[in-house]
Amino acid sequence: MKYIIVGLGSFGASLAEKLTAQGYEVIGLDNNMNKVDLFKEKISHTICMDATDEYTVSGLPLKETDVVIIAIGENQGANVMATALFKNLQVKRLISRAVDALHEKVLMAIGVDEIVHPEEETAERWAKKLCLTDVVDSFELSGDFSVIEIKVPQKYTGKTIRDIQLRRRYNVLALTTIRKSEVKNVFGKPYKENKVQGVASPDTVLEENDILVIYGANKDLRNFTNQ
Repeated sequence: MKYIIVGLGSFGASLAEKLTAQGYEVIGLDNNMNKVDLFKEKISHTICMDATDEYTVSGLPLKETDVVIIAIGENQGANVMATALFKNLQVKRLISRAVDALHEKVLMAIGVDEIVHPEEETAERWAKKLCLTDVVDSFELSGDFSVIEIKVPQKYTGKTIRDIQLRRRYNVLALTTIRKSEVKNVFGKPYKENKVQGVASPDTVLEENDILVIYGANKDLRNFTNQ
């Protein structure tokens, strides 16, 4: 996996360091040379450049990059401009940082794939989310063990927990499943809501669009999600 992280502030730099430590190739961009020099030994590659300049950005290895994260937080204008530029260049997956509700609406209008709220979410959590395939959310219990929510892989749809042999084949434990159910709001309008299905048993059947909540060692979770 290859990542480009735009903005080496506290969140962007921390995320870039953690992904680099996981063995992934990371290009960290910032227009402040002091920050670029500060992290050049901790991140795979660091480049001093203006991420709102189309000419310089188009020279980056965008086709080979799996995820671009716009982590600029102190300058909303630069954040929006950089996000729009990378979106226009059709990167594979675009994630951008929002600092308030209005900023988030603008980013959604641009069409980002996901939005980061660093004030609520840690770089550690996002590093795990980016490293593991189809992970919806994660909670680290210690440096080695985590609970994660993962979209049920299509090949497991219609099968039971017993059928996929999570414990024997991957050494991870299924805790529960989350399923979207249709409910009505106070005005009688239907909408989809996530419902926890209770403690998972060997006979729990996995349905399409279910979210599977599993526990295990980080290395085993990585093996299961990236299979």
